[in-house]
Amino acid sequence: MFNQVLDFLDNSTWGVWGIPTMVIILGTGLLLTISLKGLQFRKLGYALRTMFRKPDGEKGEVSSFGALCTALSATIGTGNIVGVATALVAGGPGALFWMWVAALLGMATKYAECLVAIHYREQKSDGHILGGAFYAIEKGMGKNWKWLAILFALFGTLVGLFGIGTFSQVNSISSAINTFFDSEGKNIAFTLFGINYTYATVISSLVVAIFVALIIIGGLKRISKVATYIVPFMAILYFIFGIIILVTNATAIPGAFVKIFRGAFGLDQVAGGAFGFMLIAMQKGIARGIFSNEAGLGSAPIAASAAQVKDPVQQAIISMTGTFFDTIIICTITGLAIVIAGSYDIGLTGYAVTDAAFKALLPFGNTFTGFVLMVSLVLFGFTTILGWDYYSERCIEYLSGGKMGVVKVYRWLYILAVFIGPYMTISQVWTIADIFNALMAIPNCICLIALVGVIAKLSKDFFAKKQ
Repeated sequence: MFNQVLDFLDNSTWGVWGIPTMVIILGTGLLLTISLKGLQFRKLGYALRTMFRKPDGEKGEVSSFGALCTALSATIGTGNIVGVATALVAGGPGALFWMWVAALLGMATKYAECLVAIHYREQKSDGHILGGAFYAIEKGMGKNWKWLAILFALFGTLVGLFGIGTFSQVNSISSAINTFFDSEGKNIAFTLFGINYTYATVISSLVVAIFVALIIIGGLKRISKVATYIVPFMAILYFIFGIIILVTNATAIPGAFVKIFRGAFGLDQVAGGAFGFMLIAMQKGIARGIFSNEAGLGSAPIAASAAQVKDPVQQAIISMTGTFFDTIIICTITGLAIVIAGSYDIGLTGYAVTDAAFKALLPFGNTFTGFVLMVSLVLFGFTTILGWDYYSERCIEYLSGGKMGVVKVYRWLYILAVFIGPYMTISQVWTIADIFNALMAIPNCICLIALVGVIAKLSKDFFAKKQ
């Protein structure tokens, strides 16, 4: 019954990931792209050149690069490995096309949401910075809209506690570790509701929960420091292996693109089912794309708000590169590997889909390939857990009126959620994440639509000064 309710909320035409939500999210990205005259394309080079700039503002807690890495630690996660796989299994190769569409428009969305978050941020009495869609709604749209800001913060807390932040990440981590060390499930620790759980699952959940506890108690600066080292390393490692796959299987890439484009519009289906198949590909591609790059969720702006910059446009332009790195590069590598290998259509689920693709395509032994992919996913998932704890803590701080005692209680609930994540099914984990993602994105998109004039003016003024 519980699974049926989740499936209805997630997959029905008028559910949280139905047509209205997709129209709102894609429409917001399109509106911002037009209003900003394609800024995400025109200024991408400038954004990449200024990524490592030194802090130039009195307000803020971390550097621009540190803020970007904190955001990337939350976005480059299991969505890049497992999320892409689940999208292709459910929606076919065409889901990857809709991921690209959501990402290209989402770069403008990510830029805009970070811009208004920094523009309306507040510095608290102890010097720390708090900013995000909740303040952009409250200050930019007016006090009469505070109820929408509260909804955003509430959904942000739930996304962290039950969605992207905990269940999906640690579930994927334990699945990857179990696949590598005990793929046949011989070493059973206990059985719960008819499901066997191995010692690899139990130990991995305990170890991850302990390490998460040790780091998040240190707050943003410790999270930022860890992310600054781990994120570039893990992204480069995964990128190298992905490039090896594409180079050694270069002749198969054109055929993979044909499958992706045909699947995106249901061209391989009979006439009557083409639209329905296209709708599923759109739904899964957009949902998993947003799960991965978080453009439109309003999460990355919470980290961007802490950057030491004078002008909000400067950090916003850097922050939008997160969507480019996450989806256009990392997710594309995963998606092409899965399509080339055909592992999306052989009865596998979750991590096993990507694992099978990499083992089939990389010119190394299965053991070495499996180990590298497992390490990548563990690092991806672990840093996402850290990043989302920071996001949801800031939402709790806003909801509680700055009562840090409430935040400390939430940290322990978060750690508990990390521990129990592996004991949920893959379908439950990803469906819950999808639902809360959509609920968080809707208030954020409403805010961006309302403030599109402010966003365009601040952008125009900044680049006029530069010229």
